Amino acid sequence: MVVGLCRVEIVLPGNDSLKAKRRILRSLIDRTRRRYNVSIAEMDGQDNWQRCALAIACVGNSRRHVDRVLQEVMRWLEANLPGQVWYRETEIL
Repeated sequence: MVVGLCRVEIVLPGNDSLKAKRRILRSLIDRTRRRYNVSIAEMDGQDNWQRCALAIACVGNSRRHVDRVLQEVMRWLEANLPGQVWYRETEIL
């Protein structure tokens, strides 16, 4: 069993409230779960309007598959994010 973990810190520069941030993240998280069948959750920055940290986890039977899925998720997030990725860290266990 191979587990891949990815921590992503995101900046949402045009955001003006926590309510707007939560709406954006809820939509992004739900679409990512459905599209890639990964676990994803906000793990830090819940009280900050313009920044957040997401954790993404993927489990598979090969390192290559898990790495490919996480790379695809990151490409999709960067293309569909109304902000920018500030930091990214990936670990395969």
